[in-house]
Amino acid sequence: MNQAVKVGLIGFGTVGSGVVKILQDNASLIARRVGQSVNLAKIADLDITTDRGVAVPSGVLTTNVNDILDDPEIDIVVELIGGHVPAKRFILQALSTQKGVVTANKALLADHGEEVFEAAFKSKSDLGFEASVGGGIPIIRSLTEGLAGNHLTSITGIMNGTSNYILTRMTQEGRNFGDILQEATREGYAEADPSLDIEGIDAAHKLVIMVNLAYGTPVPMDAVYTEGISKISTVDIAFARELGFTIKLLGIAKFQDQVIEARVHPTLVPTDSPIAQVHGVYNAIHLVGDAVGDIVLYGQGAGSLPTASAVVGDIIDLARNRIRGSSSRIPATSFQWESRQPLTIKPMPDIESRYYLRCMVKDEPRVLSTISGILGQQGISISSVLQKGRKQGQPVPLIILTHHSSERGIQSALQDINALSIVAEPTTLLRMEGGE
Repeated sequence: MNQAVKVGLIGFGTVGSGVVKILQDNASLIARRVGQSVNLAKIADLDITTDRGVAVPSGVLTTNVNDILDDPEIDIVVELIGGHVPAKRFILQALSTQKGVVTANKALLADHGEEVFEAAFKSKSDLGFEASVGGGIPIIRSLTEGLAGNHLTSITGIMNGTSNYILTRMTQEGRNFGDILQEATREGYAEADPSLDIEGIDAAHKLVIMVNLAYGTPVPMDAVYTEGISKISTVDIAFARELGFTIKLLGIAKFQDQVIEARVHPTLVPTDSPIAQVHGVYNAIHLVGDAVGDIVLYGQGAGSLPTASAVVGDIIDLARNRIRGSSSRIPATSFQWESRQPLTIKPMPDIESRYYLRCMVKDEPRVLSTISGILGQQGISISSVLQKGRKQGQPVPLIILTHHSSERGIQSALQDINALSIVAEPTTLLRMEGGE
């Protein structure tokens, strides 16, 4: 074999240590796949004294990132520190010197992807980011290569393992959100500050990246409606189950007539659907293509080795290009840069969905007819109703499932419903997918 491909790693945390382990343990396999050995030349981190559970040769660790960025012999830079600053500067600097770049930084690509993609295009450098979405699930390659000949009509899935873990335990154990979140934090399934996960932001980052690749268009984060799981109650989980549904936090993208729908929110899905069977920290992404039909990709969406597996896959891909003197064979954005075009992102009030409503009402005559009348004024028809028995002097739940209706209409109806004297508290609204 010829001279080795040299890699510089920025960030020696959970995923970084996993990358080092795979590169070391599977060095022979990787060399056979690439045609040359792939050597980890430098690892830059502010902390180079903490034991990460993997041994590295003397002289590999450094606290100076410029030992990687300024070294002309390093072919591929792997950025695993996360966040916007200074990660973006490191990536742009590496691309400007024609180094290949691999990153797992979904937040950066969602918020500043256009700048990074343009830098990769102008420098004719490779940019790999398989690990930014779905951990070890090969969703990026599926979108850019395997399904490149398809018009994708929808992308739907569980894109955040922490939220799915919490909802799974709430569903199976009947316990409330706050208690499960505290335990998830202690067990390491949730961050000390879990807001990115539980408020749907992490899933929205991933959806933005996938929509960009699937449809060849820039997608601003603020165009994606985002709602988390912090307000989900065991009451609604129980009623959903009684009606044949399970609540999951979904990222949803739909494409029709050159208009894109992109949203993240808790969703009722039929209990017998594949997505409802995805439990714990696992992710699953359901794609529908005009030629291929339905595909579901399932696997661990986070964790040291699953995410590191995706990073190493990108390193191998870039190394193969490097030794053959090629780059940018597959555009980072999946579409040729000059062929991308802005498409309309449908405003949330214009989307259509089925809806679950839980109204806490006084147990009086004509309650259902009054509420159904308000829904009818907005053109919203009811598919089923679940009413619970009397509780002396207390509000009782009235559960309504609707047929497909507009978001604008349902929100307008809710304003009128919540203003009724017979309604004791704000009505709970959840959207639905499937089951009709």
